[in-house]
Amino acid sequence: MRVLITGATGLIGTKITQLCQEKGIKVNYLTTTKDKIESNPDYQGFYWNPEKDEVDPEAFKGVSTIINLVGENIAKRWTQEQKDKILSSRVDTAALLYKTLQNNNHHITHFISASAIGIYPSSLEKLYTEDNEAVDDSFVGEVVVQWEEAADSFGDLGMDVAKIRIGLVLAREGGLLEKLKEPVNFNVGSPLGSGNQWQSWIHINDVAGIFMHTLENKLEGTFNAVAPNPVTNKELVNEVASKMGKSVWLPNVPAFAIKAVLGEMSRLVLSSQLVSSDKIEQTGYSFEYTNLAKALEDLMQ
Repeated sequence: MRVLITGATGLIGTKITQLCQEKGIKVNYLTTTKDKIESNPDYQGFYWNPEKDEVDPEAFKGVSTIINLVGENIAKRWTQEQKDKILSSRVDTAALLYKTLQNNNHHITHFISASAIGIYPSSLEKLYTEDNEAVDDSFVGEVVVQWEEAADSFGDLGMDVAKIRIGLVLAREGGLLEKLKEPVNFNVGSPLGSGNQWQSWIHINDVAGIFMHTLENKLEGTFNAVAPNPVTNKELVNEVASKMGKSVWLPNVPAFAIKAVLGEMSRLVLSSQLVSSDKIEQTGYSFEYTNLAKALEDLMQ
């Protein structure tokens, strides 16, 4: 089997690539940096430039599945220019892949796209499953809708389409944990807003594991990639502090202060999504980390 991965050198893509190599699955990847192109039979890079509508069609040869992870970091201040980058890096890149496949012979039957739980409206009480049709009234909600519509279009090319709605990723480097550890390390960590907002987290191993499970079982449809036991923001901050041998003694950072600093982007830290993992578990996926304390113990040892 050979897969094509976009975003292969990112946090999640690096882990998926590693798992593919361990399982003997060959990887093609697309990169905008020619210096990052490697060429060996099992791991081969190809150049693309989405801004110029360019992609090397050789990247699709021998490929049966595309894993599409490309996307500008959403946790940067939302200027209009940054918003445009966040959206186009997801939607326009998918359109380029679609157009290239439409105009070239290929044998790709499966398209797996990253997505995000940010599509769900903020709620302290509602448990969200993939069947929920309501969309968060925010920039993130708008991005995810267009992102998933772009993924769904590959069904018109006869492919099975899977969309993986990723929660708050915990990893040793990068992701949410790195941002949480910095203030806690200086004894200035504290819950944000009320601290009661739900944080549907997931260990990096399980994010990659869910993508591999989707690939190997040729799943289609929408799946939440979150651990089975979400926690509140207060619980998350306290658990990180505990693992670092620090105390959380400052009062909560009030919502108005966060909004003053982050502006519209404050939605990322103040919104609450209590998200179910049942659907992916019912397909046979078994989580490596279901408990926050165990996940942090692994990542922070």
